[in-house]
Amino acid sequence: MTDHWLLNWTIMAVSLFNTIVLLWLGFTVVLNAQRRDWGLWLVAAELIMGGIFFLSHSIILDHGFAVFSQSLNFWWHVGWVPVVTIPYAWYIVMLWFGGFWDGSTTRLYRRHWIWFVATSTLALVVIVLMIFANPLPSFDQIAQFELTTTLSMGGIPLLVWVYPFYIFLCLVLSLDVLRHPAPSLRIMGDQARRRARPWLMAATLTQIIVSLFVGAAMFWVTRSARLPTDYRGLSMSIAWFDLTISALIAISVFLMGQAVTFYEIFTGESMPRRGMARYWRRAVILGAGFAIIMGAGLVFRASPIYIVLLSGLLIIAFFALVSWRSFQERERYVKSLRPFVSGQGVLERFVMQPSDEIDLLSLFQALSEDVLGLQRAVLLPLGSIAGLIDEPFIYPSGDEPGNLPSLEGILESPEQIGVPLHRATNGVWVWAVPLWSERGLIGVLYLGPKIDGGLYSQEEIDIARTTGERLLDTYASAVMAQRLMALQRQQMAEGQVLDRNTRRVLHDEVLPQLHAAMLELSSGVVDRSTAIKELSEIHQQIAELLRQSPIIATPDVEKMGVLAALHRAVDEELSRAFDEVLWQVSTDIEEKSRLFPIVSAEVIYYAAREAIRNAAQHGRVSNRPLSLRIATRSETNAQIIIEDNGAGLGHIRKRGDHPSGYGLALHSTMMALIGGSLTTETEPGEYTRVVLTLPSG
Repeated sequence: MTDHWLLNWTIMAVSLFNTIVLLWLGFTVVLNAQRRDWGLWLVAAELIMGGIFFLSHSIILDHGFAVFSQSLNFWWHVGWVPVVTIPYAWYIVMLWFGGFWDGSTTRLYRRHWIWFVATSTLALVVIVLMIFANPLPSFDQIAQFELTTTLSMGGIPLLVWVYPFYIFLCLVLSLDVLRHPAPSLRIMGDQARRRARPWLMAATLTQIIVSLFVGAAMFWVTRSARLPTDYRGLSMSIAWFDLTISALIAISVFLMGQAVTFYEIFTGESMPRRGMARYWRRAVILGAGFAIIMGAGLVFRASPIYIVLLSGLLIIAFFALVSWRSFQERERYVKSLRPFVSGQGVLERFVMQPSDEIDLLSLFQALSEDVLGLQRAVLLPLGSIAGLIDEPFIYPSGDEPGNLPSLEGILESPEQIGVPLHRATNGVWVWAVPLWSERGLIGVLYLGPKIDGGLYSQEEIDIARTTGERLLDTYASAVMAQRLMALQRQQMAEGQVLDRNTRRVLHDEVLPQLHAAMLELSSGVVDRSTAIKELSEIHQQIAELLRQSPIIATPDVEKMGVLAALHRAVDEELSRAFDEVLWQVSTDIEEKSRLFPIVSAEVIYYAAREAIRNAAQHGRVSNRPLSLRIATRSETNAQIIIEDNGAGLGHIRKRGDHPSGYGLALHSTMMALIGGSLTTETEPGEYTRVVLTLPSG
């Protein structure tokens, strides 16, 4: 240490800061890793060894060069272990990060395997020299500038010749790896690597400058030790060298921490988490505050009790601030998500509105704009929900979704976080997030770039996924409730009309005629044929009332199966309405249709029969035979296809829209309730195709 307290304080503070931050980074990488392979352990070991070096550095600074002991000599040699190994470890880590071991066919492997062998050999030489050739003077010798007992060449210790070249070579090769990495095998790895690369390159360049300073300092100290020495001036020069090198290392550590925490390049996570970056900032603040206060206490030789109390007060204040900030962040997130998590009256409000006035676009806009900060987003319903929702949700409102990339065969499991689309769409779309329910895939949320250009975090993807599933479920539930309520109202109205019409006919027509016939028969003067005629008219009126009453005929679907019951219904009721009926039903699907629960089987049966009846009643085109095709096919789930060559629905609808007509709309709701779907395709004057997707299982 020197006679200048401010210089001593600064050197000690920087050393303590490096110790705290490096150790925090090392343990954080290990504890937060998704997979702990050898590369990750090497990263953590390098960071922890850097912390151990500055730990020994702080201990030596606290004792100064005037005190000699075995413990200081121990820490002196301990400090040199990371000094020797860290440059080589940094090069290996950059090779691992750049994909050197992902395959021997990459350009990176072909370009660096010779340099890898060369640096490994040089590192082994340095380690052998450290262990067997005693190139390193003891702490006592350094303090007295006595270097004659060490292995030397030209009067300069051999380590001074080898080490600067060794560290410079490792860092320059690391810089080349960062400039030309191999393709990443990690999800979003190339994008995270591209954004983290400037930080790592800046950290490596800073370390190269450090290596030049270290080499210059080593040669200068060696040269000064051979000349008459002004120990006070030499100590000042060494102190300034020490401060410069420590400050440059602190800058390098900060740059490396930015890459590690903001992009999680070493933890193996699919995407970074915002929490990691927040805790990194707090670790930097804590490390700086602790280093400044503790450095002052050590430099000014404060009483140990004061140092302990100050450190305790600092930790208490810091954790109080961390708790306060955590509560603030939680309140902010809850406030932004309150429209999605507060469901009071949402379904009731939707049920009271017409189906064309159900508005969830404001919630989707809040998710896209306020919570995620997106440039564009599309929520596309799929599966059983697609038959209930007319159009996808689009942000910004009124924008066109364009050609969304197909994800068929890619979305396979609810455990899948998402599909990166940055390369496939040239940055137009960044992520496709699958939305699942107990009945399978119900939608996909397409996310565009963020307004600030940042990467998506794990928390944001989880929020987007959960909220998207909630929006689709809420909308589908509201539509189904409205349709079922409308059916109930219609049935009640039809029942009331039928009941009143029956009462009117019986009261106004049947009963008077019956009473008149009874009077005529009782008088004995009426012609028998006239009475029989009047009774026949009464009989016809009653028969007409019975004919108009609804007939509930439940086919034997449970025993016959859906397709067999449908076949019999077409043959007995509707075959005369068509000029040709073509069946293309596979045997395996027909056998599986017998295994459906009775409720599901009846829903499928009535939906198919409704489609066939619509074709029979409305499909006929003059001067053209009307044909009906009933077929099955197996995609993700089994499907029943009902197609006619009739008049169509009167307007073009794309597949996935809800069916036209109240009857099919009702049956699409019932299909969604059992986990299936009903979709229509039509071309006016050409054909109508109704596709029933059967529930899985």
